[in-house]
Amino acid sequence: MVDAPSDHSVASPDDIGGRPHELFSAARGLGKELWQDKPGFIGLLLLVALVLVAIFAPLIAPHDPAAQSLRERLLPPAWVLDGSWVHPLGTDNLGRDVLSRIMFGARVSLLVGTGVVVVAGGFGVFMGLLAGYFGGRTDSFIMRWVDTQVAFPGLLLALIILAVVGPSMTTVIVVLALNGWMVYARITRGVVLSVREEPYVEAAELVGCKPARVLYRHVLPNLTSPLLTLAILEFARIILAEAALSFLGLGVQPPATSWGLDVATGKEYMFRAWWLVTFPGLAIGIVVLAINLLASWARVTSDPQEREKRFARFMARRQAGAGTREAIAK
Repeated sequence: MVDAPSDHSVASPDDIGGRPHELFSAARGLGKELWQDKPGFIGLLLLVALVLVAIFAPLIAPHDPAAQSLRERLLPPAWVLDGSWVHPLGTDNLGRDVLSRIMFGARVSLLVGTGVVVVAGGFGVFMGLLAGYFGGRTDSFIMRWVDTQVAFPGLLLALIILAVVGPSMTTVIVVLALNGWMVYARITRGVVLSVREEPYVEAAELVGCKPARVLYRHVLPNLTSPLLTLAILEFARIILAEAALSFLGLGVQPPATSWGLDVATGKEYMFRAWWLVTFPGLAIGIVVLAINLLASWARVTSDPQEREKRFARFMARRQAGAGTREAIAK
């Protein structure tokens, strides 16, 4: 439960000076919890590696992802007969290096995923706060809007917009955000409806706090756990959606590179050059798996009830181990 702070409270110099230490302690505690959750830790390592590869792709990529060489077209990976370590993962039908294209394709996935989560999450949370807190006609209008848009096939809407406006990275972000904000609004509204009846929210309203302050200081902290988990899972869904749109030819367009675009290019050579589809597909699968592993840890860590259950299980195992050692000692 979040206590209602006073509007006239002022931080002391000691409090300000202690904040960096508190932030460091909190980060250190999260790091220890993540280390104990090995699947979540592995997921974080994979995502960090993806971010580093995307940032430093121009420096570490062995070739220009758009450079073509028909003499070297459809070369197999280096460990296969006739392969070469000049192109460790082989080349495509135009002689472009597959490894370099996968590295630069990570940039597209990160930009699209982050952009959609920020736009769709911000708008969806805002609409959910309005619907849940004010209720009445505001709630009815927003939720009927959500129901109407959910009833319309999202993929069909995306294809129509992209076909009319034209495919580009910006258009893909807008279209996917337009199709994804409803889930944020519904979850936010559900949490707000339960929180607004809590005594500390009613006390804040009685002392004269404005709605904006009540929402920001007393309601939003209760949305941390569900929204954090939802944002991570939606990030994985957006990566898959962008790959699907690029595969259909309505996402990222050449000469830019995308994992979905590479899969679409390689499908014509699937039985002659299996690496054209396999490695971009593996990149998509590994990233989505890493995001799901991290989301499972984030859900437990950000939920106080789940943390209590995990701590109780840990103490039970510890006591059982101590009892076993005492029995052996006797």
